[in-house]
Amino acid sequence: MKQGLWALLLVSTLSGAQGIDLKANETPLHSQRDEAAIARIPPNFAFVEPGTLTVAISALNSPPLALLASDNRTRIGSDPDIARLLADSLGLKLKLVPTAWEDWPLGISAGRYDVALVNIAVTEQRKEKYDFATYRVDSLAFSVKSTSPIEAVHGPEDLSGRKVIVGSGTNQEKILLGWNTENERAGRKPALPVYLTDDASGNLYIQSGRADVFFGPQSVAFYKAALTGKTKVVGLGPKKAYVATTTKKGNGLVEALKAALDGAIARGEYQKVLARWGEAGEAVTTSQINPPGITY
Repeated sequence: MKQGLWALLLVSTLSGAQGIDLKANETPLHSQRDEAAIARIPPNFAFVEPGTLTVAISALNSPPLALLASDNRTRIGSDPDIARLLADSLGLKLKLVPTAWEDWPLGISAGRYDVALVNIAVTEQRKEKYDFATYRVDSLAFSVKSTSPIEAVHGPEDLSGRKVIVGSGTNQEKILLGWNTENERAGRKPALPVYLTDDASGNLYIQSGRADVFFGPQSVAFYKAALTGKTKVVGLGPKKAYVATTTKKGNGLVEALKAALDGAIARGEYQKVLARWGEAGEAVTTSQINPPGITY
């Protein structure tokens, strides 16, 4: 990314994070019932619970995507807000199911929830089993401790010999392993993947020096850097991706999800959700069904 664009993205994202009012964001944003979207629900569609949209969201505390409210029980964040927007538009009640990243594919396939919103990027491989309706454009980011001597990560050589936190089965893991192959071919040490399943451990590893770099969603990296000042973002991943609502391949629900998102975009309800979580720069102008996905 050119320096100017990088600086613009950094300023835009940090400004958004600093303007987030977590207490105010505990108040749910509702969407109006959308008859056009409801008409897109396939006849006799079997929801997990009749009259309810059951949605998997991240079980991790990973703001601004998903986090616990001040009562330490209610799930808030941009993904729960998008889930509520979908349910309201489709005339359904909403049930959120906190889910580990590793579990959402099986949960969708096994019919434990109707939709998954776990910051899932569209990939060509995933499109073989799932249908997607996009709602954000996201990238990945590299972040380090604010006092780290690492100033920039642009390619494989910058991670040679580093300990890098990634999630198992994620796009960032695939990128890191691909870069390790390039490093080994060039005679450089590979990076050491550090697999953690909770955000608190990741923060502890970075601050204590047990890991050098966190490689994860851009929105989460910028949010942390702006909110605490204990980390800094030193680079973006090599690929941008569409983040999408995810449902079982061929069940027909994706058309209704797209219509619900497009209706909310037209009414300005969708923009309010992203703005209050500092994600306005990741907005889409229309939802797409199964767009070209990331390839490796």
